[in-house]
Amino acid sequence: MNLQLHPIRSEADYRSALKAAEAFFDVPEEPRPDSPEGAYFEALITLIEAYERKHFPMDPPDPVDAIKFRMEQAGLTVADLVPYIGPRHRVYEVLNRKRPLTMPMIRRLMNLGIPAQSLIGPAEPVTA
Repeated sequence: MNLQLHPIRSEADYRSALKAAEAFFDVPEEPRPDSPEGAYFEALITLIEAYERKHFPMDPPDPVDAIKFRMEQAGLTVADLVPYIGPRHRVYEVLNRKRPLTMPMIRRLMNLGIPAQSLIGPAEPVTA
C-alpha cells in the first residue's frame, strides 16, 4: 500500500482520497494508531474532513428541527419535554414555531444531548 499523502485540491483528488480511505474500511479492523498505516489513515481522514468542511459546508439545524430530531432519536413525547420547556401548551407552541426558545429552556434542553449551537441557531445579521 502506498502511504504517501497528497493535498486534496480538486474533486479528482477528493475521490482518490475517498478511495484510499475506503480500503481501510474493507478490512476487519482499523490499523493501530501507533502504526505507520494508522498514522496515514488518521492524516488521510483529516485531509478529507478539511476538504469536505470547505467544499460541502453544513449549516447547523434549525432549533425546532434539532429538538424534533432528538425526540425521534430518543423516542420522546411532548410530555417528556415538559420538564425542559414548560407546560404542554408551551411545548406545542415551541414545536409549532409560535414561541421562541428562552435561555433557560435552551440550558435545560442541552441536558437531552442537543448541542447549544443547534438550539441557539445561526447568528442573525446585524443591521445598522
